[in-house]
Amino acid sequence: MGALTYLAASVPLRMASAGAAVALPILAVQQLGDVAVGGLLVAASLGPSVLAAPLVGIALDRARRPGLLVGASGMLTALAFAAAAFIGQIPLPVAFGFLVVAGAVSPFYMGGLSSFVAGAIPDGRRAFAYDALSYNVSAVAGPALVAIIAAFLPAQAALWVLGAAAAAGSVAVRAVGLSPHLQASGSPWQAIKSGLHRVFRHRPLAVVTASSTLTQLGQGGLAIAAVALSIERIGSPSQGAAVVTAFAVGSLLGALYETARPTRRRPQSVMMAGFLATGLLTVAAAFELGTAWTIVTIALSGVFTAPTAAAMLFLRNRHSPPQLKSQIFTVTAGFRASASAGGAALAASAAGFGGAATIGAVGAIWIVSALLMTAYPSPASGLPASG
Repeated sequence: MGALTYLAASVPLRMASAGAAVALPILAVQQLGDVAVGGLLVAASLGPSVLAAPLVGIALDRARRPGLLVGASGMLTALAFAAAAFIGQIPLPVAFGFLVVAGAVSPFYMGGLSSFVAGAIPDGRRAFAYDALSYNVSAVAGPALVAIIAAFLPAQAALWVLGAAAAAGSVAVRAVGLSPHLQASGSPWQAIKSGLHRVFRHRPLAVVTASSTLTQLGQGGLAIAAVALSIERIGSPSQGAAVVTAFAVGSLLGALYETARPTRRRPQSVMMAGFLATGLLTVAAAFELGTAWTIVTIALSGVFTAPTAAAMLFLRNRHSPPQLKSQIFTVTAGFRASASAGGAALAASAAGFGGAATIGAVGAIWIVSALLMTAYPSPASGLPASG
């Protein structure tokens, strides 16, 4: 499998999921006049992934042809989004049902697909750099595509295009040729227990999981904090979008550089340094030195998220036994998704303390994440740093 083949399969699938989080609230407003319902629709499309993650991981770990499962998940997502586009014409519970299905199968092409990339692209560091690029491109392209379509057409069209993208990705997965993991036996319940035990009790994996999950509290709260900062300084939320866009562009540029020249330093050191840089730059953005200062510092903070993501994925792979690999990838990805949602909620509740304070708190979370990486065992400690 080539890197471009992997991107052709993974980006459309992940882009569809990222775009739906923007398209569904717009559709709810257009068809029902209720943005709150839009939020519930987004929750329905994302929430089930956390509960489904362990079972999805077990299915992928035991599959002889995992590509078929990933492809099928993409097709189900495409059908769910196409059906959800008829909100206002079909009963709302039916639309929720379709989106719950989409959420339940999303771990197949999110963390699940990531668990196979190292076996398909020979250079492990470059492989996970491309996987990080896939996530970054998807996170930028999905909402951007919806915004462009929604400017000229009803939101239904955006969901249909996202559904078509998911279908295209599911077809492209067949060309990837995912190699099966070492297949395990025994009960699924025992496999879940073994996977969770590995995540929480194997110190290197536990440290990487805790630190990278905590960063998502900060990243999830950034959009809310940016809006609060904009209101505090100019009395309008308009500059909040510019701040969030700057972070996304910085992340994308960092991912492009990482794929061209993957970092060869120790991955645990890359995570620590990158988290610290992102945190310090985010704290710096809280100082009132002008709009340009805020946007530039936030953009630079985003640049460091790509090498840290690639290093995190590399370490996750290193410390995952073959028979548990997909389960560990899907479960830990679910933790990060939950933390991101929690970060948004925390930022919303903290916005009353002021936008600058909220941005500063977001940066502080990244700094604490860097400090957590000091618990990663060194070879001199006698504890397992690999394996």
